[in-house]
Amino acid sequence: VQLVESGGGLVQPGGFLRLSCAASGFTFSSYYMSWVRQAPGKGLEWVSSSGSDGSATDYADSVKGRFTIARDNAKKTLYLQMNSLKSEDTAVYYCARGYGTGNSWGPGNQVTVSS
Repeated sequence: VQLVESGGGLVQPGGFLRLSCAASGFTFSSYYMSWVRQAPGKGLEWVSSSGSDGSATDYADSVKGRFTIARDNAKKTLYLQMNSLKSEDTAVYYCARGYGTGNSWGPGNQVTVSS
């Protein structure tokens, strides 16, 4: 299982970013996929999950209405569109295989929301 995140960076409050996660080593289209994050000094927090075909999605209350999870099974890629970013969204974001916090993770990608 290999998961590699990209697309993070520094953004001002109210801005947007799109994270991508390239998957390999397993049948991507057969698995739920998720995004989780870890803020400085805090534990792992589930952000969003997508069913295997992308039709079922679920979000944490803290990001509902601002973040959108999507996937392209042909490209074996998971996405997270993050809009209206807040300082409390600052964290390392991980792509995870499975629902919730998952059972395999990528190395993570830093997202910093700051003016």
